[in-house]
Amino acid sequence: MSASQSHNPTRPRSRGRPREFSLDQALDRAVRVFSERGYHGASISDLTRAMRLAQGSLYKAFKDKQSLFLAAFDRYRSLRSETLQRAIDNAGTGLDRLRATLAFYAESAQGAAGRQGCLVVASTVELCAFDKPVARHIAAALSRNEAFLAELIRQGQEDGSIPAHVNVEATAQVLLCLTQGMRVVGKTGRSREQMQAVVDAALKVLT
Repeated sequence: MSASQSHNPTRPRSRGRPREFSLDQALDRAVRVFSERGYHGASISDLTRAMRLAQGSLYKAFKDKQSLFLAAFDRYRSLRSETLQRAIDNAGTGLDRLRATLAFYAESAQGAAGRQGCLVVASTVELCAFDKPVARHIAAALSRNEAFLAELIRQGQEDGSIPAHVNVEATAQVLLCLTQGMRVVGKTGRSREQMQAVVDAALKVLT
């Protein structure tokens, strides 16, 4: 997951009378619906009920379901990036920061959080083959995740905590597949101990 976010062109339109609801809270509720049911499985009725909006209010804020999904997707990524950044801020070396990043994914892939699933993973599986605009959006998010992992590896090589012989690009790809795969496996109800064991095994690649 990238620790930075670009300007979001999919944010809801702002015009007319001020809204009487929090867009961010509404999007957080939409994220849960899309994560649990998928894009196609989430009906407008499901979304309006969860977001506590009338259908007319939803369409005033978002022109259609795709726009709502993209706004929810970017809201999800933004919050995850902020939380991840806080998790690694106090880590010392590049390896420490990478370990904290993998632990962050492990925590998200266990228990109730793991069973809810990841909006990025669910969207990749469901939409990339059918919806090109959304596929580009998801591919860009995954590319930022991979670049972030690669940067942590480079930091580790610069400070000596990760060996110089480690192939940065290939290892970042491996870790991207690992982190996304952890979120898939987490849907089956894995424990914190099981997910942490995955992290411990992955870190051996970097020693």
